[in-house]
Amino acid sequence: MKKFTIGFTKTAENFFERLKKSGTNAIVDVRLNNVSQLAGFAKRDDLKYFAKTVCGIEYRHIQKLAPTKDILDEYKKNGGEWSIYEEKFLKLMSSRHIESIDKHLLDGACLLCSEDKPHHCHRRLVVEYLTHYWGDLQIVHL
Repeated sequence: MKKFTIGFTKTAENFFERLKKSGTNAIVDVRLNNVSQLAGFAKRDDLKYFAKTVCGIEYRHIQKLAPTKDILDEYKKNGGEWSIYEEKFLKLMSSRHIESIDKHLLDGACLLCSEDKPHHCHRRLVVEYLTHYWGDLQIVHL
């Protein structure tokens, strides 16, 4: 099973070209806040429209795969340590039993969040966590 990930902090052209070339079949938004003014072209309703019109793919928001506001604020707003964020988010995924999500919702899909690179991003943690439970996933960071 192939899983893609992408951040939206690229230009719209770059973002949608990467999605089209990847062969993904859906954007799975894993952001806590997908309607922020800072999101630009990647606000929920705009992104749903662009995904379908530009790429011919679906858009889904699965908030169960997003961090809580407390965890996110501690890391982003308060300058917390990545290792602490990672530990708390891993515990959150475990308590939410995200491995029980219907695999078909994520098969061939691209997980989206706001971080440009996957290194310090929860979308990477999600796909790595799922790989542990679901077996061999091919992960491609766009």
